[in-house]
Amino acid sequence: MGFHIEFADDAEMQARIKVVGVGGGGGNALQTMIQSGLEGVEFIAANTDTQALEQSLAPSKVQLGSALTRGLGAGANPDVGKKAALEEMERIQEALAGADMVFVTAGMGGGTGTGAAPIIAQIARDLGILTVGVVTRPFLFEGKRRMKNAEQGIRELAASVDTIITIPNQKLMNLDDDLSILEAFKRADDVLVQAVRGISDLITVSGVINVDFADVKTIMSGQGRALMGTGYGRGDRRALDAVEMAINSPLLDDISIDGAMGILLNFTAGPDVRLKEINEAASLVQQAAHEDANIIFGLLTDPDMGDVVKVTAIATGFETDSSEMQEVVASATAARTSRTSLPLTIPGHRPSMQPQMALKALVPQQQPAPVEARAARRNSAPAPRVSTTREQPEQATLPELRVSGRAFGPAALADEATLDIPAYLRRAAAHHD
Repeated sequence: MGFHIEFADDAEMQARIKVVGVGGGGGNALQTMIQSGLEGVEFIAANTDTQALEQSLAPSKVQLGSALTRGLGAGANPDVGKKAALEEMERIQEALAGADMVFVTAGMGGGTGTGAAPIIAQIARDLGILTVGVVTRPFLFEGKRRMKNAEQGIRELAASVDTIITIPNQKLMNLDDDLSILEAFKRADDVLVQAVRGISDLITVSGVINVDFADVKTIMSGQGRALMGTGYGRGDRRALDAVEMAINSPLLDDISIDGAMGILLNFTAGPDVRLKEINEAASLVQQAAHEDANIIFGLLTDPDMGDVVKVTAIATGFETDSSEMQEVVASATAARTSRTSLPLTIPGHRPSMQPQMALKALVPQQQPAPVEARAARRNSAPAPRVSTTREQPEQATLPELRVSGRAFGPAALADEATLDIPAYLRRAAAHHD
């Protein structure tokens, strides 16, 4: 008597990842992901602007607030963006159906992305989906009002997602003082893309020591702010250099790996990678993290890497995040005047394992009080930092290190409407033309 074992189809076993680009900035990032060939994910464009949706390459599109805005956009008003998303809750639920993980990406500060992203994220989380926000803060030249809107939107989004990665666009100025406006926005898009790619590749690509969706969920579920970075190294210190670059990205939102309780560390290297160099690099991260940190390690060998080592690091569970997030949620809850429970009617969805936070019928409200300043860090050695004096000429020649290395579609990035650039900048550009 023989045994017959049937294995499930790979497609059925693969975690379903969906990326929702919200508003003009999120739509641009989505366009860049599609054009760069990002695989293993499904793309959804959500916008109040029908013209931007028509230009999107995303196979799934959700027009927000069709009755409220009549397809003309949110007018840089986050309240309009919120109401537009609430108007389309059923369509958003349908678009998110079946996902195991959802990225909500947006440029914060405008109307649609700032207002609708927290609503879409909360819908995903209430469906039991691991939800990650990946957003940017505006450049300083975009004005104080836009920055104020962005900060409020980030607070609301942080209360609606499992994990949030925030990228301050202004820090792009640290990389190059001579950027044009269009190039600056292109680079901001590219950083959003790298954040999503870095996490999705961990799930969709199998390795010698494999990192799967369950590992990512362990590190990112209900963890608040996250550090996510990718680094490359070549030469005798290639693994160490790659780790240092990953955990010390100049584009991260003033966050350090120091004291992290959860870390996912994935190495990609050629078949000749040595145990000693991987051990040294992993030990560097372990020394910086909390002594009781849960560290998940992965290794993927790829002959195409040659003598280059790539490291993707995700760190969560920082010491002060728990109290900060409780204050964020309490502050947002206190500002609500009414609530509307979200009717979950889609079959086949598991109930959320996270505490439910019902969506409210949005009306203009008083801005919640700002979060208290972070508590003093623990009295341990600070996280290792990348030396600013040691030259790294070899790394500088790696194509992967170029922030704006990929081509960008003219339809997505040359179009002023989808860039969501303030009106005064559009007028100035038109005058010079």
